[in-house]
Amino acid sequence: MKNFLIVIFVLLNTQLRAQQNKPELFSVDAFITQVKLYHPVAKQSDILVQKAAAQLLASRGGFDPALTLDASRKTFDGTNYYFYTNPELKIPTTFGVDIKAGIESNGGKYLNPEVTSGNTSYLGFEVPLAKGLLIDKRRAALQQAKIFSSQSEQERLQVINNLLFDAYNAYWQWAGSYQLYAVYTKYLQLSAARFRLVNIAYKNGDRAAMDTLEALTQVQNFEMLQADAVLKINNAAIELSNFLWQQNDSAFQLPEQYVPDTVQFAVSLAPQPLEQIVAQSLIDNPLLRSYNYKLAALNVERRLKFQSLLPELNAKANLLNKDYNVVKGLDAAFLQNNYKWGINFKLPLFLREGRGDYRAAKLKIEETNYALSAKRRETENKIRSYYNEVTQYQKQLQITQDMFNNYTTILKQEDLKLRNGESSLFLVNTRENKVIETAQKLIELRVKYQKAYYAVLWAGGLLR
Repeated sequence: MKNFLIVIFVLLNTQLRAQQNKPELFSVDAFITQVKLYHPVAKQSDILVQKAAAQLLASRGGFDPALTLDASRKTFDGTNYYFYTNPELKIPTTFGVDIKAGIESNGGKYLNPEVTSGNTSYLGFEVPLAKGLLIDKRRAALQQAKIFSSQSEQERLQVINNLLFDAYNAYWQWAGSYQLYAVYTKYLQLSAARFRLVNIAYKNGDRAAMDTLEALTQVQNFEMLQADAVLKINNAAIELSNFLWQQNDSAFQLPEQYVPDTVQFAVSLAPQPLEQIVAQSLIDNPLLRSYNYKLAALNVERRLKFQSLLPELNAKANLLNKDYNVVKGLDAAFLQNNYKWGINFKLPLFLREGRGDYRAAKLKIEETNYALSAKRRETENKIRSYYNEVTQYQKQLQITQDMFNNYTTILKQEDLKLRNGESSLFLVNTRENKVIETAQKLIELRVKYQKAYYAVLWAGGLLR
């Protein structure tokens, strides 16, 4: 009688908890959306892009117009030695020519004879004719900053790809634990109902006392399994909570009433054809695309290092005029008599530094190409490996599902025989344990299948 009351108490307590915590569906889509929006790692990945944009802005600063002022004056013992006032506007351009314009106001008793006295103005340019003509450090830095800006987006996608893969794994582990708990709870209720019937039959003299003990041990067995399932589902919920955050950057603990999408858990999602996934990965995989951007940046560096093999030959020329209107009276005769120009030339005789830098730049490209080839092969093999798992799990799931259906049918027939007095409680328990064993295997396979399915997309860099 005492054992009977314990079973009744367990069932009533389970029903009371169910009424207090009405289940609320927490679908995988809602979960993934919350991860994308609020998870700190997802927000960190956005910062990668913002940092690259800031670096690009800083690189554009190399081409900002600059206004400078060079002013000096010397007066000593009542004598005005000199005064210089020379503001200048310099405009760098992305094609290598620096345009400059300025005005000068100079005078004094001991003025440098190279400096024009009075108010003058000038307009001119500086241009490299050999080294630095096609590319220089400023233009290389800007080109690489643009490349790194695009590469940062691929790095962001790679971070999201890894984050979502871990999130999907946590969700399906939680779904599997919940499904296992539901199975144990169902058969605990069935075994408890069977115990009540056997106990009534024992009191009526239709069953032996040993049958009540047999039925009770089955109830206790399922109570143990259910308790273990509760531990697993709680741990899985804690693991899932690691991915749950709110808009205000505070952690979000999974509510007890939340339940996973068991319908989608039981669906075997069919992946795209293998070769189609491989081809798409070779195009869209952010990890592989990052290598391509890295190669592009290295090619810019190689072009810059090649400039070290060229001689320095820089030319500069200024149009000069009196007062502050540099183009006043501009004609052919004026241009012949009002100018300033110059060149400078430099050529290292052995070019060892330039040759070494250029060779190192080429080796970096070669090294990265090898790494890219290896990564492509590794990625393709990962996709094929996980795809094989998906294919095999599909077959195993079908076989195990058929076995579960068959064992369930056998259990129902055996239970019917027991009610008609044509079977033993031992056989029913044996059949029931086989159903439970198969259900466990089926749930484990479903978890593995879901993880393998998303592992294919993760290996291809296709989780977004």
